[in-house]
Amino acid sequence: MFNVGDKIVYPMHGAGVIDAIEEKDILGQKQSYYILKMPGEVKVMIPTAKAEEVGVRNIIDKNAADKVIGILEKDETEMDKNWNKRYRENMEKMKTGDIYEIADVVRNLSFKQKEKGLSTGEKKMLNNAKQILISELVLAEHSSKEEVEQLVDNKINTSFMMFRAEDVGKESVVNKFIPYNAPTDNNAGTSEQAN
Repeated sequence: MFNVGDKIVYPMHGAGVIDAIEEKDILGQKQSYYILKMPGEVKVMIPTAKAEEVGVRNIIDKNAADKVIGILEKDETEMDKNWNKRYRENMEKMKTGDIYEIADVVRNLSFKQKEKGLSTGEKKMLNNAKQILISELVLAEHSSKEEVEQLVDNKINTSFMMFRAEDVGKESVVNKFIPYNAPTDNNAGTSEQAN
């Protein structure tokens, strides 16, 4: 049982703060609901009796938040080449509500997008996964949405450059702008004669 003021995660929706616990009469059934206030003034009602069953949990602590950031700094994990199968696998990861799995989805799909773009469905999934990830990190890190968004983007860009940049652009930026003139035979000969 959670209380008003608790910071919780609702799988597939993200993290928020319990604003109230209210009894509602919906379709002739009285039930108790957590009123979850999410970022952007969105409110979600979760039946208290089903909260555990649907995977509602407390948000992560600072240590776990650092581990999540660590996942964003790693290379992508192996994903299926078939986008349909990859989509299903990523959806399963997201449904778990596990923040580490969601960070994995965000990093992997971000890499894919940078390499060759994503289908409309995967773009939507990436945006959704990113919002879920950011909503929890905002509460765990006591930061603003903008700060966390920038942190996530920076970590992904850095790891992409570290692990994938050579695959994307074989020609270095320096070679593009500074022409390299190989030494002529005359110059090569002089240095050998000097020895």
